[in-house]
Amino acid sequence: MTDSDATPNAEETVSDDVASEDQVDLVADAEEVVDEDDATEADDEHDEDEDDEEDRPISPLEQEGEIAADYVEELLDIADMDGDIDTYIQAGRAHVSIVTDGDDTLVGANGEVLEALEELCRLAVMTATGRRSRLLLDVAGYREQRKRDLRALAQDAADEARDTGESVRLTAMNPFERKVVHDAVAAAGLTSESEGEEPNRRVVVIPN
Repeated sequence: MTDSDATPNAEETVSDDVASEDQVDLVADAEEVVDEDDATEADDEHDEDEDDEEDRPISPLEQEGEIAADYVEELLDIADMDGDIDTYIQAGRAHVSIVTDGDDTLVGANGEVLEALEELCRLAVMTATGRRSRLLLDVAGYREQRKRDLRALAQDAADEARDTGESVRLTAMNPFERKVVHDAVAAAGLTSESEGEEPNRRVVVIPN
């Protein structure tokens, strides 16, 4: 075979190798484009999900919580007080919780300031929505601790009523506190009722 016969085959081989490399590069480029497209689609879907979440209409209870939280935030700013505000829905009610560093200024003696703030929050909600609100406000976990104390008190009163066979009258309480006691007495297997007029209305535990 002459040199002239070998040269074309060598050129063809080099040409084929170059073509193969070009094809590999094209495939790699195509795969990269596909990956970028997939990433773009994923980002678009994520953005759409976020838009859907933002566009989702809030429930009336969520609206109550937001209105009350804004109102409380303004009060804290005016009073130059620090506190984080959390909102959540529980047992069919909007809850607003003010997390403070232990300052009980917003609680007051026997929770009197807290009760007043709660009424103001409910009024703010009613003014904004035209609906009466059953929103509950808590400050520094006061209500949760008060619930535990009231449940213990109710259990003691239930035990006393069961042992003596006589009704047990508790001290005057606000509606929130009486509700906690009524529930705890019922859980203990006894009955209870409220007597008197506000603000001296109290719970009476009745033996079976």
